Amino acid sequence: MEIKVDTGTVRIETNRLVLRGFREDDLADFYDYAKVEGVGECAGWSHHKSIEESRRILSMFIEGRNVFAIVDKKSGKVIGSVGIKDPDEVTVSRFPDVNIKEIGFVLAKDFWGKGLMTEAVKAVICYCFDELNLDAVSAGHFVGNDRSRRVIEKCGFEFFADTVFHSESLNADYPTKDYIVWNKRKNIK
Repeated sequence: MEIKVDTGTVRIETNRLVLRGFREDDLADFYDYAKVEGVGECAGWSHHKSIEESRRILSMFIEGRNVFAIVDKKSGKVIGSVGIKDPDEVTVSRFPDVNIKEIGFVLAKDFWGKGLMTEAVKAVICYCFDELNLDAVSAGHFVGNDRSRRVIEKCGFEFFADTVFHSESLNADYPTKDYIVWNKRKNIK
């Protein structure tokens, strides 16, 4: 069953954050965090080398309508993103009859270690279960990325597979840990 994600029509508020679709006027904020070495590399993409690169990717986010901008309520600044996409082949083959999407996330380095990404991911999981009526959500992290591992664990995900992620952007393979969280209201697990 095709499940349509449309972040352009959704606004989610948490205690400290607003999650919404990206807009063209987010370019400066997006470039500010995407250009920092080490931020994108944790998610499998090279940090942005120019504002034009960020503009091109921002256009894809806006057009694709499957990536939430994470906005810090205090400053009004976009500080990261959470994307929702179809899961990889390993996940699909392991859970063939499950309505599932995969999430990926990135956060500006200045905001690491404050619990903000856990807050954002929990909100997106609720959206996936309450609005998209998914059976489960998957997520993964590169081996050694303990910050992402902690977010995933705090959000209730359970480990299910060791895999390898190939990054086109970085032209490298990364050992990855994959996780799943089940929609408990559906009692599928």
